Amino acid sequence: MPTVLRMPEVAANATEAVLSEWLVAEGAEFGALDAIATVETEKAVVDVEAEAAGVVLKTLVAPGSQVEVGSPIAVLGSPGEAVEDLDAVLARLGVEVATESVVPERREVPDPPPVDPESGAPVTSGPSVPPVPLTSATPTPPRRQNGRVFASPLARRIARDSGLALEELVGTGPRGRILRRDVEAALETRPAAQEAPPVLAPSAAGEVPHSRLRRAIANRLTESKQTAPHFYVRATVRADALVAMRAEINGGDVKVSLNDLVVKAVGAAHRAVPEMNVVWTPDAVRTFDTVDVAVAVATERGLLTPVVRDVNALTVGAVSSRIRDLAERARGGKLKQDELEGGTISVTNLGMYGVEEFAAIINPPHAAILAVGAVRDEPVVEDGAVVPGKLMTVTLSVDHRPVDGVVAARWLAALKELLEHPARLLA
Repeated sequence: MPTVLRMPEVAANATEAVLSEWLVAEGAEFGALDAIATVETEKAVVDVEAEAAGVVLKTLVAPGSQVEVGSPIAVLGSPGEAVEDLDAVLARLGVEVATESVVPERREVPDPPPVDPESGAPVTSGPSVPPVPLTSATPTPPRRQNGRVFASPLARRIARDSGLALEELVGTGPRGRILRRDVEAALETRPAAQEAPPVLAPSAAGEVPHSRLRRAIANRLTESKQTAPHFYVRATVRADALVAMRAEINGGDVKVSLNDLVVKAVGAAHRAVPEMNVVWTPDAVRTFDTVDVAVAVATERGLLTPVVRDVNALTVGAVSSRIRDLAERARGGKLKQDELEGGTISVTNLGMYGVEEFAAIINPPHAAILAVGAVRDEPVVEDGAVVPGKLMTVTLSVDHRPVDGVVAARWLAALKELLEHPARLLA
């Protein structure tokens, strides 16, 4: 029996998502838990899996379309099922297939008669005014409901990618709906409207339209800086033992980075100072039993922070393997939404670029973020003598709402102790 597949809410509180790709073509069968389609959110690419085996009878949304959560995207059937009258099935299921080819009926609507400016009476004599044909090409204001402009998914995507505001466009579709042709017409006329050449202003080298991920990053970090009162604590770590232990571990089959060891140490510090393993909510300070640590990963699309679950239960080698897997899939756009959610602290490391120290913005709703600088060779005083040493600066940005300064200081002291005696991370 045919059923409707609707756009799932792949991210908490999401109202829309982009259907990136159909993985099963129309008429093709699929098995239970097979991926039918790929959906893109602001931060991840998620596969929509089938609950049971079946066949795709009809796809209702083209790849690249932005679709509201809950909207129909396909009609599915049982394995081997075929439908002769698909339109009747769609009508029975209450599904309307939007199309850009719908053209309203052509009507001839005469203009109202001219009015005498002094008396206000209609002028019955004089030259006649020919009727103006109203066709689908006649622009009408876009239909709105609850402040939303009605437009086709394709028109929305083209307008978004081109930096056009839908509110500024006029629609030629049914009831003023904005269609693809309306956006393309606006793009054709835009250069002419912007030809006022600046005389003194320097010319721009170019513009890169904001991606969904870049907008999400900007919004979240702006919100964090505006709503979370940041304070910062900093420590310089003797990293000689840390570097030596990493070299010893990498002499075998397991390969780890300094950042892997730092993430493991962050998990142990959270166990030592559980008051840091919290997040702020409007009603309470929420505590956690497990330690989940987010790791910043730079990708071509922007910065992502996948979460390593239950760090304390993992060996150093397992932490390294998990981070490497998350980073590879982050750069390939294959992370699942739940792999980007959760955790109470993030770790961001710019040491590989020679950055000695920096302060980072907290990734909400986390309570803190640890910024890790490069290991550098410097003279240090040891037992009254100046000797060569390896130093590393770490800076902890903390949300002052759930965490007090003394708690952050105790946590940083615990982290410093672990990094300077890294053998404890192997226990």
